[in-house]
Amino acid sequence: MARFTRRQKIFIFLFVLVVSITVTGSVLLHPTGPHLRAISLLLRFSNPQSQGFAASFAQHPFKEEDGSAQTPQGPLRYRLYIPQDVKDPGGVLLLHGIHHLGIADPRMWNLARALAGSGVLVMTPELQDLADYRVTARTIDAIGDSAVVLSTRMNKTVGLIGLSFAGGLALLAANRTEYQDKIGFVVAIGAHDDMGRVARSFAANVIALPDGSDAPFQAHEYGVLVLAYSHLEDFFSSQDVPIAREALRQWLWELPDAMKTASALSPAGQKEFDLLLHHRDLLRDPLLAKIKLHKDEMDAVSPHGHLAQLHTAVFLLHGAGDTIIPASETLWLAKEVPPAALKSALVSPALVHVDMGDKVTWQQQWQLADFMAQVLDAADKLQKAH
Repeated sequence: MARFTRRQKIFIFLFVLVVSITVTGSVLLHPTGPHLRAISLLLRFSNPQSQGFAASFAQHPFKEEDGSAQTPQGPLRYRLYIPQDVKDPGGVLLLHGIHHLGIADPRMWNLARALAGSGVLVMTPELQDLADYRVTARTIDAIGDSAVVLSTRMNKTVGLIGLSFAGGLALLAANRTEYQDKIGFVVAIGAHDDMGRVARSFAANVIALPDGSDAPFQAHEYGVLVLAYSHLEDFFSSQDVPIAREALRQWLWELPDAMKTASALSPAGQKEFDLLLHHRDLLRDPLLAKIKLHKDEMDAVSPHGHLAQLHTAVFLLHGAGDTIIPASETLWLAKEVPPAALKSALVSPALVHVDMGDKVTWQQQWQLADFMAQVLDAADKLQKAH
């Protein structure tokens, strides 16, 4: 007999509830079809091996294929997930966050396949700088160019679903006039509004809230290491930088040789490497100084103050307990996105950064299902490209 997690049991309960309401003729705030598809999608995303009627509802066969295209920024590598029995499906770009596996991250596979199974054509472009643990303005163009490639292929506008830092960069791409007519909506999941503010939360373990107050925040160690990796010259001598880059890369990738590689650093470099890994509290003031030094660079990759031209529909989603990008960033984004563009904003305990949580209530799961139903409905309504 199949054993279900608490999360799966809740989704199955919600699915049965929505079916029951539909059968008895009751009317919901939105059509029931997208909600049933959304619950089924979330079941498959949370467990790709999910079986039964709820998981397989409206599930479409799809094929996967790799592709490449030449763009103004150079060659673009991507993977497509193409529904096989859906006429003129909606199309979305699914954008990975900071992770060395990029489009090969199993979480990307799971979400892309769940979306494709729901009848949406999915393209996952390789964002080279994010795969190298760097948040750069160049990635904004890579996202925009990817939207052009998919929009041209489908002859319609496409949606963007950006995970983590890719969510904030996707909003910036949608704000640019050269990409606006290719992008039908943006979903930013666990995204940032102000890179400098997020970096300060990494360094000081404090978050700034939109109401002007501060709150304690226990940042994941990952944040400071990514911050340092982008500017190793701020921490190491020129002779040590190449060694430090390789050692920190191995540490971030969870490879076993990181400390062996770091042993080749100078004595001062080894001390700095140890501080970064194990005593980040002692680096608070130097880190804050480095953040101030790179303010212009961080502003260039921040939606904050840069979304005045944004006209496309926006959906914001954030895990309430996110320790990498604090959920307060979505509260800031909700104030930053022009009111006419903001369709939904949800901070949910049902997520942990870009992964699904388990110990949540059925009401919280329903909120997540309703959010995803709105996204699926938006994908279904994408228009022919201009």
